[in-house]
Amino acid sequence: MSETQPLVFEKSSELPADVRQLMSAVAALPAPHREQLEPALMRVAASTKRRRRILSLVQDALSQLRLDMKYLMFDLEATRRERDTYREQLEEHY
Repeated sequence: MSETQPLVFEKSSELPADVRQLMSAVAALPAPHREQLEPALMRVAASTKRRRRILSLVQDALSQLRLDMKYLMFDLEATRRERDTYREQLEEHY
């Protein structure tokens, strides 16, 4: 029977505490049980990491969208002020 490596996941600090605790508990199991649970646990860890990465991307996109909206609102207000100024000048001219 071959000994399996203990559960190691890159940057496990990116995982929630409960997933890290589960990984430790599974690593402490006897080899046959550990070998049975490790693939599923690694999929859970990978999907958790992927969800966090996606959430971070979405948060960044929302922050950029908010900033873009502020620039657009500023530009709209400036355009309205210019329009009103030109309208007043046109009315004064005629």
